[in-house]
Amino acid sequence: MSVHALVLLAVVLYLAAAGGLARPLLSGGQPLNRLAVCLAGAAVLLHAGMLLGMHRGALDLHFFAALSLVACVVAALTLLVNLSRPVAALGVVVFPLAALFLILDGFVAAPTAPLKMDWPIKLHVTLALLAFSVLSIAAVLAILLAVQERTLRARHFGSWLRALPPLTQTEALMFRLIAGGFALLTAALLSGALFIENIRAQHLVHTTVLSVFAWLVFGTLLLGRWRQGWRGTRAVNLTLIGMTVLALAFFGSKAVLELILHRNV
Repeated sequence: MSVHALVLLAVVLYLAAAGGLARPLLSGGQPLNRLAVCLAGAAVLLHAGMLLGMHRGALDLHFFAALSLVACVVAALTLLVNLSRPVAALGVVVFPLAALFLILDGFVAAPTAPLKMDWPIKLHVTLALLAFSVLSIAAVLAILLAVQERTLRARHFGSWLRALPPLTQTEALMFRLIAGGFALLTAALLSGALFIENIRAQHLVHTTVLSVFAWLVFGTLLLGRWRQGWRGTRAVNLTLIGMTVLALAFFGSKAVLELILHRNV
């Protein structure tokens, strides 16, 4: 079977898993959690295999390859979250996005050669990747939390709302993920400061500044939660602001350099 055929198979599995999880949100029926988890697990394994096959088994950080890699990690983490505390809507959002980014990497992106990296840089990149992925899931939960709160205030009690976990559980899970992502982001920034010698030459100034700003936003949110019990709209807004800044740090300058200026860095 060709690489493109395997990409399409993974996409179908992702979408089928999302459909199974979306069933109670759309019709009020029983969720197909076990089937959806199995389908998504197969999709993640295929996705990981495609990344290894299309990028020569190396860590490729070019724009579309990096998007696909992050999507695969986020999808895998979403599976783990659903195994411990099912949040069907999380997979409904994440799995179609993973399918989209895999399609872009498999069919749209031009072939790229992974850059050579020493192990300290690989460690830094891995920590940054995990931090971004964990905080991405927290941001999706923040959006779900905002939708739940707005719907409850408007007293629109549809079947999809009853399928979601209680607000308190969603919020608690969001803050746990933010705390874990913040710890990983701290480690990534520290490893970057130790191992990356010439930030300007490697076009990392904007990435570093924005990452530090995002770190401050998430740190402020966690401190406010601990000291003053921040929650609700304030917590959602700060989570989304921090995640937006972090996304710009990770992919903003890379998009400009590769897609506009056509520099493969």
